[in-house]
Amino acid sequence: MNPTLFSRSLLRATTTPTSLRSTTTGLRALASVATSQAAAPAKPDSKKPNIKQFQIYRWNPDTPEKKPYMQTYELDMNQTGPMVLDALIRVKNEVDPTLTFRRSCREGICGSCAMNIQGSNTLACLCRIDVSNSSPDLVPDLTQFYKQYKSIKPYLQRKTPSPDGREYRQSVEERKKLDGLYECILCACCSTSCPSYWWNSSDYLGPAVLLQSYRWLADSRDEAKGARKSALENEMSLYRCHTIMNCAKTCPKGLNPGLAIANIKKEMAFGS
Repeated sequence: MNPTLFSRSLLRATTTPTSLRSTTTGLRALASVATSQAAAPAKPDSKKPNIKQFQIYRWNPDTPEKKPYMQTYELDMNQTGPMVLDALIRVKNEVDPTLTFRRSCREGICGSCAMNIQGSNTLACLCRIDVSNSSPDLVPDLTQFYKQYKSIKPYLQRKTPSPDGREYRQSVEERKKLDGLYECILCACCSTSCPSYWWNSSDYLGPAVLLQSYRWLADSRDEAKGARKSALENEMSLYRCHTIMNCAKTCPKGLNPGLAIANIKKEMAFGS
């Protein structure tokens, strides 16, 4: 008799209690796992740190006697998102909680995170971190900007009620005139990059507010066009624009405030 076949037959015929079989199976499984772990090659080390420096302009308006300064932070880019806003959030959460900035949507919609990065006004959530250092400002003071925006009464003004008591309707052509105007997110990138606005932001409304002003002048549903034009009939509110066009260059939504300002001037001179 073949001894090998006999041994196999004997093993198959042997009766083993259920608990013993379970224990034996578990031990074999553990032994197998231990063997495979011992035989597996060691995992390679994680990525080498990719350290980038961020120089951030620091100044506290509550302590004006202290001079502004640049503060440098170092982050491992392997653990940081690709946008400047990702880096700022990491700095605030993990390095320096005193760092202050605005943010909200993180999708280029709200305009909250507008700041100066590498010399250009843009949105931190849309600005990708490149190999060079990034230098964003802190929170800009937009008090005057919002005051000017309020002054143009940026809402629909009507005295005539809707004929059927429902919404005020527009034709397709009338609605199309608002394209390139209503998309403004009031981030103020254009106004704060305008040299004319730097010169006299107290009187000149600036590209963002004037674009919004034209948005309502171009709206066929609005009935306050005369009053809106009269409010701009002075030498400072509108006519300080010198078509430098920094506004169109820096707008994160690709709008052209300079064109809107030119259209206002045209309406002021020749009528609608």
